[in-house]
Amino acid sequence: MLRPIPFFCFGFLALSSASLPAPAFAQNNQPRNLILFVPDGLRALKVTPDTAPAMAALRDKGVNFKNPHSLFPTFTMANASGMSTGHYLGDTGTFSNSIYTGRPVTSVASQAGTVVPFIEHNQILGEVDEHFNGDYLNEETLLKAARDAGFSTAAIGKVGPTFLFDHTERTGTKTITIDDQTGATEKDGKLIGIPLSDDMKAALAAANLPAVAPGRGDNGKAGDSKTPGTTTANAKQQEYFADVASKVVLPMFKARNKPFVLVFWSRDPDGTQHNQGDSLNSVTPGINGPSSLAAIKNADNNLAQLRKALDDLGLAATTNIIVSADHGFSTISKESKTSSTVKNTYPDTPEGFLPLGFLALDLAKALDLPLFDPNNKNAPVGPNTYPKAGNGLLGKHAVSPDLVVATNGGSDLIYLPKKDRKLARRAVNALLEQDYVSGIFVDQRLGRIPGTLPLSTLSLKGKAVTPHPAMVVNFRSYAKGCDEPTLCSISIADTVLRQGQGMHGSFSRGDTMNFMAAIGPDFKAGFANELPVSNADVGITAAHLLGLKRKSKGILLGRVMTEAMPNGQVPKSFAGTIAGKPAANGLQTVLKFQRVQQQRYFDVAGFPGRTVGLPETAKTAGAK
Repeated sequence: MLRPIPFFCFGFLALSSASLPAPAFAQNNQPRNLILFVPDGLRALKVTPDTAPAMAALRDKGVNFKNPHSLFPTFTMANASGMSTGHYLGDTGTFSNSIYTGRPVTSVASQAGTVVPFIEHNQILGEVDEHFNGDYLNEETLLKAARDAGFSTAAIGKVGPTFLFDHTERTGTKTITIDDQTGATEKDGKLIGIPLSDDMKAALAAANLPAVAPGRGDNGKAGDSKTPGTTTANAKQQEYFADVASKVVLPMFKARNKPFVLVFWSRDPDGTQHNQGDSLNSVTPGINGPSSLAAIKNADNNLAQLRKALDDLGLAATTNIIVSADHGFSTISKESKTSSTVKNTYPDTPEGFLPLGFLALDLAKALDLPLFDPNNKNAPVGPNTYPKAGNGLLGKHAVSPDLVVATNGGSDLIYLPKKDRKLARRAVNALLEQDYVSGIFVDQRLGRIPGTLPLSTLSLKGKAVTPHPAMVVNFRSYAKGCDEPTLCSISIADTVLRQGQGMHGSFSRGDTMNFMAAIGPDFKAGFANELPVSNADVGITAAHLLGLKRKSKGILLGRVMTEAMPNGQVPKSFAGTIAGKPAANGLQTVLKFQRVQQQRYFDVAGFPGRTVGLPETAKTAGAK
């Protein structure tokens, strides 16, 4: 059984430098190379010699991180910020993929005017940087620190998280950036993507590779309520990225004869699992159909190609490889018995299903507040319609909202710009009445509200310069269709995607259990690591292996995974729970976590019985 831990607030402390082993290369004064490979949305237990032979071999011959953790909320940009800085979200301010910035963005036509931008976009990231003193992360990133230290650096793959690793470098001359937007231009010919240096253009031409990244093709088709989504993996686009990395960038780095850092962010299996058309409006097979399996193999092929290139170039012996997915994955459910929205009709929404933006719609009705759409020029949201992107501004005036909903998927963010404590309690009480909610985290400055836990419990309160959310609302999850819950997790999701397609973001173990492994000269061989690790640890460990010295503004840091290194320290771990005060209806937010020294790792959280990995207990058996 888990050892109960008293209810309190805590932060994360990094191990002091005196307690850490020196990087292995210090003995021969020869810095190692590093490749960080991110198979977006890959579930840990989905990797087998049959489904993903290259990743299975790396895991089994190197370090198998058997107890991995995504950062919550379990979204791409949130975890990219953790990997790129080594900090938790309370410091990076990247609380999800869509966040409230307090200022409208104007750089992208499809998002013009919104104060709740979707930040998986290089132009949006640049504009948000401008809004927050040139660097909204407010912490030095891995690739920036590496290039300042003399390393060659490159980031290749999925637009958004790829660029985040050196997002203040927009010239293309210091760090090579190749993603979906590479070579893309607007109608007036203005470049959208990060530019390529002349050397990079010449190298691409010599390798017979275009200077414009291909699109996703059929893989980008999500379908609708009557039309299935894609049944093909993102093979063409990722083949291009893998070719650029293996045939151009790695040979270029080899010729420079100095150490390098390469981040390769594979959109698959995430992109295909989101859009897959194997399971329209049905939760089975969900994300376990043939399209998702093809996407896992696609990412695996990319890794195999990179490793072969290292072998061919004679770089394998001096290169560490860390593989870490940003999050796990779940199948989408759009079912509820309590939401007012399931009794109405909405465009492109099957009868009885939750529409996009259901949280904003339900809160607007419960709080009796007008609802405006920040993604539609702040227009009022009329009857039987939903906000264009699900986001909502609640209050009498759209430009001065009382409450903001940032819609993301398996969890949503709520902001209270006026810090209204009474409104916070009213919102929590409304949320406690919905069967799709499973756990609420609230800024402690709004008071301790029954049924909730503080945001600081999850290290979501720190030095971030972007607005901190007032609440994070986790959605219900359950398992169906297989014997291993993390492989058949089903989650309510606030998204335009359909029931049966894929999503993440919740606090289920299906979403927090990402795939992690490592291999290389500074890692143990054939080692199964039972200790908990996280994506923040990936960022800190990568910097440690490279010998980088970074000054942190915040203290919400990961730890160096010393137990995975030869002769490294193997600390002890503990497990515990934290439970908030029950609400009047008996619901209480419960968190299961593990601890290594002062570091805490979040397994699952929510209302017992409503989250995969958090079974209903005798104490809460009568909860509504």
